[in-house]
Amino acid sequence: MTTIDQLSSLLNQTVTLKGWVYRLRQSKGLLFIELRDGSGICQSVIAESDVSPQQWVEATKLKQESSVEFTGLCVADARSEGGVELQVQSLEILQVADGYPITPKEHGTEFLMDHRHLWLRSKRQWAIMRIRHTIIYTIHSYFHKEGFIHMDAPIFTGNPAEGTTTLFETEYFDDKAYLTQSGQLYGEAMAMAHGKIYTFGPTFRAEKSKTRRHLTEFWMIEPEMAFYDIDMTMSLAEGLLQSVIKEVLATREHELSILGRSLDTLKASASTPFHRMPYTEAVETLKSEEMAHQLDAMLASRHDEKAQLRSEDDQLKQESGSAKKWRKVQIEQRRKEILERIAQIEEDIRNIPVWKESAATFEWGRDFGGSDETLLTMNQDRPTIVHRYPAAVKAFYMKRDPQDDALALALDVLAPEGYGEIVGGSQREESYDVLVDRIKAHDLDEEAFQWYLDLRRYGTVPHAGFGLGLERTVSWICGLSHLREAIPFPRLMGRLTP
Repeated sequence: MTTIDQLSSLLNQTVTLKGWVYRLRQSKGLLFIELRDGSGICQSVIAESDVSPQQWVEATKLKQESSVEFTGLCVADARSEGGVELQVQSLEILQVADGYPITPKEHGTEFLMDHRHLWLRSKRQWAIMRIRHTIIYTIHSYFHKEGFIHMDAPIFTGNPAEGTTTLFETEYFDDKAYLTQSGQLYGEAMAMAHGKIYTFGPTFRAEKSKTRRHLTEFWMIEPEMAFYDIDMTMSLAEGLLQSVIKEVLATREHELSILGRSLDTLKASASTPFHRMPYTEAVETLKSEEMAHQLDAMLASRHDEKAQLRSEDDQLKQESGSAKKWRKVQIEQRRKEILERIAQIEEDIRNIPVWKESAATFEWGRDFGGSDETLLTMNQDRPTIVHRYPAAVKAFYMKRDPQDDALALALDVLAPEGYGEIVGGSQREESYDVLVDRIKAHDLDEEAFQWYLDLRRYGTVPHAGFGLGLERTVSWICGLSHLREAIPFPRLMGRLTP
């Protein structure tokens, strides 16, 4: 069966395509149909003179998302998406879809989320999921090339990896279990058997948060490496992300263009070493006068941009009244983009004074919040790795810095453009006695961690690992404003369907 993504190599040949009507318009004796088949979109032209009278009548009854089979001549057409067009010679209608709810008009987010099972068919969502696929494929390829073994951690666990406050608790026969926050503890056990492993699976956080950076169910990639230290781990995280970005740039340029994604930052991130700064330097950056001046300049530029967009929108509204139909479609699309950008700008205008106050009063020893991560990376053209955090805000299993016991050998990779943390990791504590003391200090059940302590009893070695959030990575690479678009069926507070 021929698919749309193969058409460029089949010019001037007769082909058969099976798919769905994405958009259609009719003029005298002609039907212009954008056909989608999952691999792409192709303009298909049905001329009344080229098909039977019965087929023409049937074709005029087609509606959005009707399923069809078209046979025709594949020809070059620079104006069409993909540079090809199908001149239909015969057709078969499999089903005429009536009343498809997601029409070309504007829909609110809640409506689209309620119809997520259909929203996935839209061009934008199609592009995001294709990029997500490439990211997943490249992650597996990278680790395979680096000699890692792919293994699986359990989803049901009796051991909280990072405390119990954000765990989903469930009954497990006559016992109590949790949905996993992380496969890391099990990953450490597997690394002691194979040296270098990674897990790739769903994780769950019961955080009552409604920010654009949070999901309650998401996918994590978690490598664990025996005989690794924090510096080796930072280099591995950088190499993984650069490999992913290079592959997306090489193979998904069309999808990125659909999303309107600027490529400058991605290109810089793919080819230039990431910034690295200790936590203490990051705090000094936040509290600096330079940061305050940058925020003042940002606020002024946002007000200027908002005024310019309002002026453009007024001009477009005036033009729309006398515009031809094709131009009205362009105007509606541009006005939608303007209004979305204005909404983002207004949110920034509300937030910037709050960010400025938070940065100026930030105290050493606190963990960074989302706004802090945004400020630390807002003028960077590639990710920043912050390392050596205060031990008091990090997990019990993280090794302390031999040079300063108040610091943990922890690292976070912060994506630029306001996307924040996409990787969190550390060198792990390999000492049995130290780990026992930490478990007690965190008031954790020592008995439940006996198997984990065995890793230090029998052949302990220096080791390290990190977790890469798949959806946060997809969100940054695609330039999305909310994590809910980075996963096929998002789970959020108050969102369990479809």
